[in-house]
Amino acid sequence: MPSCSDCICCRFCICPIVNCITKDVSMKILVISDIHGNMEALSSVIQIPHDEVLCLGDLVDYGPSPVEVIEFLKARNIKVLKGNHDNAVATGLECGCSDELKYLSIATRDYTRAHLDKSHIDYLKSLPSEIEMEFGGGKVYFTHGSPRSFYDYIRQETSENELRKMIGEIDADLLLVGHTHMPFERQVNDLRIVNVGSVGQPRDGDPRASCVLLDTATLETEFIKTDYDIDSVVVQVSEKMPYAEELISVMETGKTDHAKRIGDNP
Repeated sequence: MPSCSDCICCRFCICPIVNCITKDVSMKILVISDIHGNMEALSSVIQIPHDEVLCLGDLVDYGPSPVEVIEFLKARNIKVLKGNHDNAVATGLECGCSDELKYLSIATRDYTRAHLDKSHIDYLKSLPSEIEMEFGGGKVYFTHGSPRSFYDYIRQETSENELRKMIGEIDADLLLVGHTHMPFERQVNDLRIVNVGSVGQPRDGDPRASCVLLDTATLETEFIKTDYDIDSVVVQVSEKMPYAEELISVMETGKTDHAKRIGDNP
């Protein structure tokens, strides 16, 4: 029977000991997010030396390999949270995407659902929305968008008043999020907020895969960018996916300038 010393723990049955919090664990956690069906980018970041991996969600949509991404994470028992795209694919509900990119989300969701089987859908449905952990360096809260909702966009420019509404009363020293595809760090009172960026579809002008390495002993975070075989993904997108030109533009430039359109049916 495992004991508390055997695991990193969360509130959501990802480890076998529910409600246990492991303290004084010194390790490097590779925190990734927003893979979006880009297996080549995921294969690149996973090569970064680490002890554990934690994914903040959005495994699917926009990219050509949703099945491969899900199977990769499942096979390695990687802790994964639910993003808005995961929820939309699994439930058929609205994804909460920006109006300018909604058409891409809808079209690639049809592609994604056509490739997933029931086991993949059930897996996405089962994902928790957040994990809280306590280490020697302090308390960490992991989620996709914000503690309030995976639809929330915490941005560098989000006002402190709105940010406090999103954060609520969480008890944490560090909040790790994704969702915006834009890596950044900011401080709000005693809470440090780190957005880890996107593995599979960066939008900060740098097309390399983005992630963060968390030192649990100090809660120091290191932003890391890795090159990957974009050309291979471009070929797959061009051969398989709708709106290939727009998707490739985002992938190659790390920007959405040439993909933005208003309305669901451009």
